[in-house]
Amino acid sequence: MVWGMGLLMMMMMMGISLRLLWYNKMRMKMRENIEKNNCGVPKGNLGWPLIGETLDFIASGYTSRPVSFMDKRKLLHGKVFKTHLLGTPIIVSTDPDVNKVVLQNIGNIFVPAYPKSIQELLGEHSILKMNGNLQKRVHALIGGFLRSPQLKTRITKHIENTVKLTLGSWQDMQLLHVQEETKKITFEVLVNVLMSVGAGEDLNFLKREFEEFIKGLICLPIKFPGTRLYKSLKAKERLLKMVKKIVEERKLVMEKTDEKGMARDAVEVLLRDSEESSEKQSLPLDFISGNVIEMMIPGEETVPMAMTLAVKFLGDCPIALHQLMEENMGLKKQKKDSGEDYSWTDYLALPFTQNVISETLRLANIINGVWRKALKDIDIKGYLIPKGWCVLASFISAHMDEEIYENPHLFYPWRWEKLGAAVNNSSFTPFGGGQRLCPGLELSRLEISIFLHHLVTTYKWVACEDEIVYFPTVKMKKKLPLKVTPLSNYRKFGPSMKHSSIKEPNIV
Repeated sequence: MVWGMGLLMMMMMMGISLRLLWYNKMRMKMRENIEKNNCGVPKGNLGWPLIGETLDFIASGYTSRPVSFMDKRKLLHGKVFKTHLLGTPIIVSTDPDVNKVVLQNIGNIFVPAYPKSIQELLGEHSILKMNGNLQKRVHALIGGFLRSPQLKTRITKHIENTVKLTLGSWQDMQLLHVQEETKKITFEVLVNVLMSVGAGEDLNFLKREFEEFIKGLICLPIKFPGTRLYKSLKAKERLLKMVKKIVEERKLVMEKTDEKGMARDAVEVLLRDSEESSEKQSLPLDFISGNVIEMMIPGEETVPMAMTLAVKFLGDCPIALHQLMEENMGLKKQKKDSGEDYSWTDYLALPFTQNVISETLRLANIINGVWRKALKDIDIKGYLIPKGWCVLASFISAHMDEEIYENPHLFYPWRWEKLGAAVNNSSFTPFGGGQRLCPGLELSRLEISIFLHHLVTTYKWVACEDEIVYFPTVKMKKKLPLKVTPLSNYRKFGPSMKHSSIKEPNIV
């Protein structure tokens, strides 16, 4: 055991020494770049050796104002500055115009570049590493499928059933945790869309292993047994084994039946594309399996957290909750009187509901930014980004910018009545932008809309005290404990409350 511990310590010291050598090499390279291109390189501070300014960055994520890290440096160095985060020297942009250029110039100027832990976990077939024609091809295939009216018609009913089943179980609960309950809905829906896996042991296995896998997305890039990254990599192996089995079985069935028509899930979309044209390079099964796992991430993180935070924000703003309930009660009555089923357009056509969703996404900042690497020197608005440098396009900084949003830390859905489409893509980017705009954004809005509709027309609730934690990902500290009471009579809410009694900020 002593010999083993000595060997482990020696390996760790060697690892630290190598990291120090790498860090010093990077600092020297940076100095050379700065000396070579003296004008326009963003100001900033690289912080301590190895860790840079990571500790300050993480600490801000455990406060109620996670944008404070960016704001402090923006005041010191300007809207674009350099720093060192999560083992990577990086340029941070809090400027929406700079972010727009970064998002739009994928492939020829910028390529995705993420912390080492993320790269290790997602692997060589990752969507993040895809570029050029392959990335456009896969993005277009998945986007077209997720936006198709046929899928939306079918998936609307599936989401409704899943939401009703979950909400129905709440009646027997003394106390429920919204963050866990919303994951039950979204993960099942997304796995069904991706692989046609329904409720049962396979779904439970996928959910259990995926939860273990995703814990390592933001962690120290150390792979020794027992470390967070090591555990997550092992979970990824088990996930890949099952997903690949599903893909292989589907491929065999497709070859035997030669079915045509609308593809039933993302696996079928990717398999069919390879077969329908002899000119296209066939997508490897490992590639399809790995990308399906990555597309599961929104089911575990983005959409359920948007649902959870909408419940929190609405609970803290009774007037917004009442207006949302009135709007959705109107739709429910209309459908009851007509005897018609709901369509996906019914949900997405509710204006105040969509404003609540937009405000939740803006304020929550579940996706707080994207990482890119410059393939060549580029000047954006007078800022020089040298070749080889990474860039973090910060979405949270734009969403919390007082020059764009009046009282940005206030949950105020009515601001969108004035803003509408006036907020350009670079100022409101909850789903990213450019060529890598999230292909499932409409499906995400549909899921949140259906959840909110059935929630506010079924229950009233009281939330226990809880706090939002922003690192490593956005979470509720206590998973948002909630007590619900069935709505037996809409009139129990009393006279209508209007938002006109709230002082309306001057929206820029």
